[in-house]
Amino acid sequence: GFAERASALQLLDCVPGAHAKTVGADKAYDTRDFVNDCRARNLTPHVARNDERWGGSAIDGRTSRHAGYRTSQIIRKRIEEHFGWGKTVGRIRQTVYRGIRRVDQHFKLTMVASNLTRMARMPGAGVPQGAVR
Repeated sequence: GFAERASALQLLDCVPGAHAKTVGADKAYDTRDFVNDCRARNLTPHVARNDERWGGSAIDGRTSRHAGYRTSQIIRKRIEEHFGWGKTVGRIRQTVYRGIRRVDQHFKLTMVASNLTRMARMPGAGVPQGAVR
């Protein structure tokens, strides 16, 4: 469908400021329409390349050659890992709760658990300040 990309463009229209802006997205957004619409809005599309797609990726070398593009993809992957964890471990793929408030609480609790799990695995986690290993 087109609805998700159209909604993303509407949200991008609301981003304040006159500074240079980038938008990171997964490979579902690697379409010529979305990339061209972003560029028409003076947004640099840092969309994951979908080279398997018929016709190739809409992201060309002028975007993907920059270090900022690589950084955006690394940060995007870091964010996507939380959603993947939530779908497999946190059971947000098919929630057992009904109602917007309950589903929202389930989602937030799952993301908090994901963050706590990530923080516990960070190097130096659990070592008090000034302690000698």
